[in-house]
Amino acid sequence: MKDILVYVRDSQERTPATYYGARLASAMGASLTGMYACPSPLYAAPAYEPELMSAIMENTRKLVSEALDAKQPFLDWAGSTGVPQAEWLVTEGDVSEALMQAATRHDLLVLDHAAEGEGSAWDIPGLVLKVGTPCIVLPRRNWHYRQIERIAIGWNGSPEAMRAVHSALPCLQGKQVLLMRGEERQKYSEVEWHPPFDIDAYLRRRGVSVVPHDISAGPDDVGQSLLEHAMKFRADLLVMGAYGRTRFSEWMLGGATRDVLTWADLPVMLRH
Repeated sequence: MKDILVYVRDSQERTPATYYGARLASAMGASLTGMYACPSPLYAAPAYEPELMSAIMENTRKLVSEALDAKQPFLDWAGSTGVPQAEWLVTEGDVSEALMQAATRHDLLVLDHAAEGEGSAWDIPGLVLKVGTPCIVLPRRNWHYRQIERIAIGWNGSPEAMRAVHSALPCLQGKQVLLMRGEERQKYSEVEWHPPFDIDAYLRRRGVSVVPHDISAGPDDVGQSLLEHAMKFRADLLVMGAYGRTRFSEWMLGGATRDVLTWADLPVMLRH
């Protein structure tokens, strides 16, 4: 991971995603990009209300100007945290679309939740399902940075879980890793492998030793079970695939992914 992107919800304040991204970039020797997005005002007011539109346009110009002025303070702050290289991006337009475009140029996207009662023009679950880049989503509450030493992996044999594990490899070497094995999705695949894929051997070949742990939980309890075992392990990071409910409605998160994003008290690395 050489390029880490963080979505900065407030150009004037250091948000949780900003702090986490900087600490992670410093630890990994990676560059850090902070991105502030100002929603486009084009559809904010009816065209027949020119005074209101003019006020909205003026406010947008002010936000963009303030964000551009925040570049040097951000670069100075990032350097003071040990980040070897930093960049500051300001965009005007649809926030989700801007994040999706910027994410394609980075190895990891770090997101946090808006504060309770704070409006948001973007959607974390939908974004996680749409971007090809792995995402670390910080917990909604009780957040503080911890160096990643203990990692829990949720494994069910699916392509999403495999992509998540592959993305997490730079974080896994030399760490204590709990492999939580649920029901393998590949059992219902139209393709059979002889021999079946061995995730333990895959990780061992990459210098990662794991503590295996089988999880037995119903479909509605998988997310809670993953969180409980990760917390018992004292994990600093949970790695898992992000699943859509069906192939034709991937904008709806599967139950386990939704539950984890709602209730997690630790950062979660997800990939669809």
